[in-house]
Amino acid sequence: MRKRATRDETEVDGEGAQLSTSLVRGLGILRAFRPGDTSLGNQDIIARTGLPKATVSRITYTLSALGYLLYDKELGRYSLGPATVALGYSALSSSAVVHIARPLMQPLADLTGAAVAIGTRDSLNMVYLANCRSESLVTLRLNPGSYLPIWKTSMGLAYAAGLLPEERPSLVRALQEAEPDKAAMIATAIEEAIDQYARLGYVTSFGAWHSYIHAVGVPFRPRDGSPLVAITCGGIGEIITEQRAHAEIGPALVAMVEALRRELEGTPA
Repeated sequence: MRKRATRDETEVDGEGAQLSTSLVRGLGILRAFRPGDTSLGNQDIIARTGLPKATVSRITYTLSALGYLLYDKELGRYSLGPATVALGYSALSSSAVVHIARPLMQPLADLTGAAVAIGTRDSLNMVYLANCRSESLVTLRLNPGSYLPIWKTSMGLAYAAGLLPEERPSLVRALQEAEPDKAAMIATAIEEAIDQYARLGYVTSFGAWHSYIHAVGVPFRPRDGSPLVAITCGGIGEIITEQRAHAEIGPALVAMVEALRRELEGTPA
């Protein structure tokens, strides 16, 4: 299984002399935990981070002492601790975008019979910040914290399309460096997303990530300086056909994002 792409301390944006290597590595270990992981052993963490065994042992000991990891002595495995969970919930609860978006997302999920999600970039992936599902038994079952690839999904492509022209090249280069054999495909996918967003106000992805998943995405950059996010509506192809994506779901998603902007800015409809 391909491991999730991450950045090490040499790839973090900013002044290198100001970076704390130990902190970067510690955060990398916490990010090694993925949705669905109940616990990880040292070998799992080493494989996912690429860090030396001695470094992993030292940092996991420190994180455990601080409550960010819990260590099961009998199994010799780590799980996320209450301090990490509290930090994540604090971040989500303090996000005005997520807080205001959720009541707007649920009606769209109910209307379409699909799943509506909001996410942002984490290194070379997109991460779910919140999602709403319809009552359909075949809706997508991704949850907050789930990771998606950038150039194969409507969430990632919408995010890329929403970047400023000066911001986008560094992302494209990073994606191409991570998958050099897919460099041309990555460039084409993002160029087509930019064009589609300019023409339609949304981007689509039909079967690029998984053959049975169709989705529509719209970028959203809050004017208060909050990070760029992407909002998507996705489901199986039988529910979100290409015709329905363009005729109904794309325009509805664009309208929902505009309603979110008005809510955040306190402007009337």
